[in-house]
Amino acid sequence: MTDQECGRSERKDRHPRDPLVKKIVALLVPRGEMDIFNNARELLFDAWGEPERMSPLIPFTWTNYYEDIAPELDRCFFSYPGLFNMSDLPDWKILTCSLEKATGSTRRVNLDPGTIDGARLLLASTKGQAHRIYLRDGIFAEVTLCRRKGRWESFFYTFPDFKSGAYFEWLETVREDWKKEKKSVDL
Repeated sequence: MTDQECGRSERKDRHPRDPLVKKIVALLVPRGEMDIFNNARELLFDAWGEPERMSPLIPFTWTNYYEDIAPELDRCFFSYPGLFNMSDLPDWKILTCSLEKATGSTRRVNLDPGTIDGARLLLASTKGQAHRIYLRDGIFAEVTLCRRKGRWESFFYTFPDFKSGAYFEWLETVREDWKKEKKSVDL
């Protein structure tokens, strides 16, 4: 079957482009251990520079899945200035896995990179599940939240903390940053 028969166009303006997205990282850190938080922040700074936005520390009370890090945790998010190619997400996850290891002999933080655009929050994972799409190099992507009818919506598989709405305001601020930056790129 030819490209024409498959509905693919030969026109250059019809070829899909790598979507431009905001880069974010979700951190889980032991509550009250600011030295560990600051170490993780420094490692991320060395890798990606100064964050554009940082959320407040939010108590993480939805699950004990991360007890190997600490019994009490806080969640925090960083977003980074500029727009990035969505196809770089696997590289970000590979890097954050190595940064997690650099925080100590046992895992002291959880770093999950992701993307935000006008329609969704994507998170990267090394764990395959039915709802995750394999990208490359052992990295999967999950649409964790989507935008529908002017608000964030979750799915049956969405992590309880993301489903709760506790992060919606911060995510929406980053989504607005994406909209402004995307508009300036499209001019």
